[in-house]
Amino acid sequence: MPEKTVVIPTYNERGNIERLLPDLLAFDPALEVVVVDDQSPDGTADAAEAVPGAAGRVHVVRRANREGIGPAYKTGFQKALELGSELIVQMDADFSHPIASLPDLFGYAREYDLVLGSRYLDGITVVRWPIERLLISYFGNAYVRRVTGLPVRDTTGGFKCWRRAALQAIDLEKVRSNGYSFQIETTYRAWCKGFRIREIPIIFMDREVGTSKMSKKIGLEALWIVWELKLRRAFGRL
Repeated sequence: MPEKTVVIPTYNERGNIERLLPDLLAFDPALEVVVVDDQSPDGTADAAEAVPGAAGRVHVVRRANREGIGPAYKTGFQKALELGSELIVQMDADFSHPIASLPDLFGYAREYDLVLGSRYLDGITVVRWPIERLLISYFGNAYVRRVTGLPVRDTTGGFKCWRRAALQAIDLEKVRSNGYSFQIETTYRAWCKGFRIREIPIIFMDREVGTSKMSKKIGLEALWIVWELKLRRAFGRL
């Protein structure tokens, strides 16, 4: 039964997953990984299973359809909970989230229920992003904080460590958001339930291999979902 599990959603990430998994497995011998793949045409799932040392430590979940990062994470979280993990990290496959920050995430998770790797806690620690994308992300986070009151600098960040109890308590079946909104909603639910949240600074590196899955539709969803979350909380339906 693993104490620590990393959940990684993938779609056409073969070039990254073949490099990322060996690094993760070597970094922490006690770590297990759940890869949730949405039928990648490039064979990402097969590549993940073929990584040296994957047997018994890498669990590949093959989803039937491509539905986005939110449903993929929900599937991965459920698998990690079934494995019995106490500390569950969500992480991108493209090396944007630093493996070297995992000990800090796990360490603070001994005291906090949710630990967030933040791009905006110590100024702006983002590398290789176009200025327009950076500005949209930075001011978008300010917008989320203003509307919801969520006391988190990086509300849309996807590098998080959950304690088992917190992840179970936010009721994943009720989470309907996707993309950036999924990150906002899950953190918001944890905050509304009174769980202890801690942000730690990370250096966020834009991907070098593959293409981003974010779209204008995903960005627009984040604009209105914050109002829905606020209203649902006000009427006791969160």
